[in-house]
Amino acid sequence: MSTAAKTIMITGGAGFIGSHVVRLFVKKYPNYKIVNLDALTYAGNLENLKDVQSSSNYFFERADITNEEAIYSLFEKHQFDAVIHLAAESHVDRSIMDPLAFVKTNVLGTAILLNAARKYWKGSYENKLFYHVSTDEVYGSLGEEGFFTEETPYDPHSPYSASKAASDHFVMAYHDTYGIPVKMSNCSNNYGSHHFPEKLIPLMINNIKTNKPLPVYGKGENVRDWLFVEDHARAIDVIFHNGRVGESYNVGGFNEWKNIDLVKLLCSIMDKKLGRPAGTSEQLITYVTDRPGHDLRYAIDATKLNKELGWTPSLQFEEGLEKTVDWYLQNEEWIKNVTSGDYQKFYGELYDKR
Repeated sequence: MSTAAKTIMITGGAGFIGSHVVRLFVKKYPNYKIVNLDALTYAGNLENLKDVQSSSNYFFERADITNEEAIYSLFEKHQFDAVIHLAAESHVDRSIMDPLAFVKTNVLGTAILLNAARKYWKGSYENKLFYHVSTDEVYGSLGEEGFFTEETPYDPHSPYSASKAASDHFVMAYHDTYGIPVKMSNCSNNYGSHHFPEKLIPLMINNIKTNKPLPVYGKGENVRDWLFVEDHARAIDVIFHNGRVGESYNVGGFNEWKNIDLVKLLCSIMDKKLGRPAGTSEQLITYVTDRPGHDLRYAIDATKLNKELGWTPSLQFEEGLEKTVDWYLQNEEWIKNVTSGDYQKFYGELYDKR
């Protein structure tokens, strides 16, 4: 898309990845009207956007993407030119505990957004775009070798990944059936600031700091490809503006780590930052029962994105991880606010039984 003035709805904009995308677009494109749509559930936090909340081109709307009437009224009110859809239930463990919540938000919510775009754009799709942000988990699990490409068949193994796979299919089906201009990206695991602390890296940072056990599934042999969240936001920007309509792009960090090696690296970094003797935090590692359907390895081949659009990660993992640790240590009030109440109840239900 061109960089001419436009109104963009970013769903899930108060969440982890969404807030970084909102911030980038608000600051980089002052002629864009950016409408952040978020239901502000447990993972949505407007504190994530304090630095842009007073910007003249930033607007916030609280609504649930599964509320058809609310979504339609927002399309009527703002006359969106584009949607960047990030809102999703995204934690695998929660999907195992409550799969229907993931079906509702990730599948029905996406379909409602697509229907709203179809209705209000009325078949006149020039300079319109629906950009859907998805995950590498839709591809299933890899062995010790190989990478996920855009042609890898879908093979989801958890309720979360199944719901995201279904939403991806709906996006492409609306493109094929109704002609809605769509783009899609599937990304690897993100890390960085403002990440809700049920996820691996912020969970470990917080637990190391407070001397709590570090729960590692199974033997910690599961491998993930890690991507700095600001690099993901840059990739979304590039794909949104320069990617081909009807195409999907894989976004990865070219950066694979076994969970146990990652946790040990975090322990080493934290011992240095906190002035503890080397090896102190590793003693907190506690192996817990592996979760059902736990995929062994994910690895993204982002060659298409690199060759077509020139995107590459900007940081080496160790550098990005140090920046991430520094942010969490400097923002204790943020951690305190998001780890109270419902999160503590969920954490207890998930790990205390293991």
